[in-house]
Amino acid sequence: MSTPIRFYYQGAVREVRNAAPTQTILQHLRDDLHCTGTKEGCAEGDCGACTVVIGTLKDGQVEMKAVNSCIQLTPTLDGKALFSVEDLQQPDGALHPVQQAMVECHGSQCGFCTPGFVMSLWGMYLKQDGVKPSRCQVDDALSGNLCRCTGYRPIIDAAMRMGELPKVDFDRTALAAQLAPLQREAMSVYSADGRNFLAPRTLDELVQARATHPQATLLAGSTDIGLWVTKQMRDLGDIIYLGHVEALRTVTEAGGMIEIGAGVTLEDAYRAVCKHYPEQLSEMWQRFASLPIRNAGTLGGNVANGSPIGDSMPWLIALGSEVVLRSGAGERVLALENLYLGYQKKDLHPDEFVQAVRVPLPRAGVQFRTYKLAKRFDQDISAVCAAFACRFDGDTVVEARIAFGGMAATPKRAAATEALLLGQPWNEATVSAAMAAMAHDYAPLSDMRASSAYRMKTAQNLLRRYWFETRAVAPLANADVNAFAVRA
Repeated sequence: MSTPIRFYYQGAVREVRNAAPTQTILQHLRDDLHCTGTKEGCAEGDCGACTVVIGTLKDGQVEMKAVNSCIQLTPTLDGKALFSVEDLQQPDGALHPVQQAMVECHGSQCGFCTPGFVMSLWGMYLKQDGVKPSRCQVDDALSGNLCRCTGYRPIIDAAMRMGELPKVDFDRTALAAQLAPLQREAMSVYSADGRNFLAPRTLDELVQARATHPQATLLAGSTDIGLWVTKQMRDLGDIIYLGHVEALRTVTEAGGMIEIGAGVTLEDAYRAVCKHYPEQLSEMWQRFASLPIRNAGTLGGNVANGSPIGDSMPWLIALGSEVVLRSGAGERVLALENLYLGYQKKDLHPDEFVQAVRVPLPRAGVQFRTYKLAKRFDQDISAVCAAFACRFDGDTVVEARIAFGGMAATPKRAAATEALLLGQPWNEATVSAAMAAMAHDYAPLSDMRASSAYRMKTAQNLLRRYWFETRAVAPLANADVNAFAVRA
């Protein structure tokens, strides 16, 4: 028997019974609820015109996060609260400070993107509790919103202005009370349009669901699968949703590893890892897609998807991360680099799924760096993503792990380059030889993001950059100075 989707919206609990399991939240808002303030721009989570805020009950507290409604599926709303731009009007009809600031600072022109900007700013307003944000916080909150009219400066002005206006509180306690009765104790199954949407609550339920539905699509954050629906018009068949499995939403540390459950969002996963690698990963955290994408997508999903241009895999592989796979037979642990067999081919049994990712804690003597090359700073897919983790004994390389994305059909280590470095002095001659050896490791393709020649040259240059950042602090030898002057 099908279980209806229940969620809280505009002061009431809503029930959905007949929508297709692949209907997006944006479609439900506009077509079924007739709330048309939320717009569709790109239908792929890039422009932000469709931004809404989702409230989720976790440990009795409500988490509020801005997400892209155009790629989130309606059944994922079960047990949650949905907020769109229509929710911001105050009981007396007054504008919310976010909206008032946009008016005062002339942050809207044609107005099409404005609801999305307002909701992203509202998400930040809730996080800041009405306190005036920093410019960096504003830039990060708006990283997923595009505007063709105002040039962003008035919108940024509005973001700074909203914290100066009289504060409007948000009652999270009251919302938690509304959401509590909507929480389910056991797996729910929503059926419509000839398809099933299974939402297990425990790891055992997930194992059983996967065993009985090995061909079902596993859905976590929907930041990639959503595009299968909106852009490729693919039939997903039955769907198993991981978002309600609490055991997959934990982060723990033990045995020199950070274990990140497959359901932990990218935002929370990067936050956990950056506590240990703040200088090395903070920029990658900021530049990984946009905040709404990181609020929805998961590190486990990123790893399971295994895109050759995914930004997480190179640094995970360089650090020596492991992936924990789970099935009815129990757990299986693989080095992450061994999970990928070829383009979109993985060492996964039909009934297996990614349960967790294990990231090594920092080790003494290991110099770790990761770099992303893309056409824009915010929310862009890499042309080349590089990660280096080498250990030195004095000036000798005693361990080398180098991985790249965008250079092969899978995220891949540079085996020939690593072999050349081992046992060699960490100097310019060694680095130059290693740069040449990289041509034996990769034969990158040309596409819309970069040519093969560009990818190879920049990959080689990133190795040189890594050398500049990690060599001894002693003054450069004359030969090194001259070589640098020529390149400059």
